[in-house]
Amino acid sequence: MTNSYRPIELGKRTAILDILRGWAILGVAIGNYSGLPHIHSTHEPENSMLSEILTNFDQFFFSGKSWTLLTILFGYGFAILINNIASKGKNPVTFFSWRMLLLFVLAFINSCFWFGDILKDYAFLGLVLLLFYKCSAKKLSIICAVLVLIIPFFMAYLKGFNFERINIISNPEYLKLYYSGNWLDFFKFNLLASYYQQIISPGYAIIGHIVMLACMLFGVVLQKLDFFNRLNKMKKLLIYILIISLIIAVITGIAFYYGIENKADFLKFFQPYYWFILSTMIFIATGICLLYENGKLKTIFKYFSAGGKMTLTNYITQNVLAAFIFSGIGLGIRNPLPYWFYFSLAVSVFIVQLFISKWWLSKYNYGPIEWLWRCGSYRQLFPFKKPVQNNVIIETNTKIAE
Repeated sequence: MTNSYRPIELGKRTAILDILRGWAILGVAIGNYSGLPHIHSTHEPENSMLSEILTNFDQFFFSGKSWTLLTILFGYGFAILINNIASKGKNPVTFFSWRMLLLFVLAFINSCFWFGDILKDYAFLGLVLLLFYKCSAKKLSIICAVLVLIIPFFMAYLKGFNFERINIISNPEYLKLYYSGNWLDFFKFNLLASYYQQIISPGYAIIGHIVMLACMLFGVVLQKLDFFNRLNKMKKLLIYILIISLIIAVITGIAFYYGIENKADFLKFFQPYYWFILSTMIFIATGICLLYENGKLKTIFKYFSAGGKMTLTNYITQNVLAAFIFSGIGLGIRNPLPYWFYFSLAVSVFIVQLFISKWWLSKYNYGPIEWLWRCGSYRQLFPFKKPVQNNVIIETNTKIAE
């Protein structure tokens, strides 16, 4: 492979993208760890005021918003990478197909430790994105808008079928695998749970993937508009987006939760859940962009940026760590603890990861899993450790993919 066939330069990374990735991976940690109480016996923990507060905080600021934001950023990164490869005269379809195959491998490994893996979905939909990479921003916007508009109606339609769902994660027979202490049993539990809870579950397999595809296409549109590199020129637009997305989030949120509480008839044909999720996610992401452009929270954003540059490593590490704490291959904590414990654990793990990420990237060019994925994708070994001269680490223009 020639030097022209390389990732984009480190200096060309857009800082806000890594900051948003950092924020999203915090929400993913909270979402994944808060799902751990579902793996338990029949015992239920008592709710406390703190748990109720944190549960509501999670529901409104993180639940569903983090993985949808990461999915948009995946689409944005896809467009950057495709353009970079095509500009070098290489075949972007061949390159990206190979890259997604490697992501499938990482997804399988992660699925062995965590039944809620999303990497396999990114790898699958990444291949689907190849069908759209030559489309204009206008055409992609129309496709994306149509997908978003049909989601509430299609979601209600599917729910009307009342598909039977095999719930493995709280089934005593399958839980024996999770707590057995045998690695193969533990892997089997997670792979079976991934299959039944996601791959063949219509709600996830169909609705979830429609939402993900819409988010990825939206990310491609943003890249074609060079959106994140023009934030300083669009502050007024960002304020409008902030206000409009908040209004939509409030209206759809009230409508959905009112419908749930009162078992409203309109939910039989219209479920605005994902409209609430997507509008809230856009509101939060826009708020972060405005804070960044106004020079606020600089120190915090530096740490979030470091965490975002190692998203893949941090994500998989979170899942492996949870396995060693809660499953039979680790401490084997069987009874569910109060919600505040899982929330606090996720936040604590994330904070530690931010410090480790910042320290790691001061010495190395990549996170360890990012390095393996990039070397495999480009079929070339890239410098892993930053060069040192007279005991001083030299910052170079090492090339790193978005």
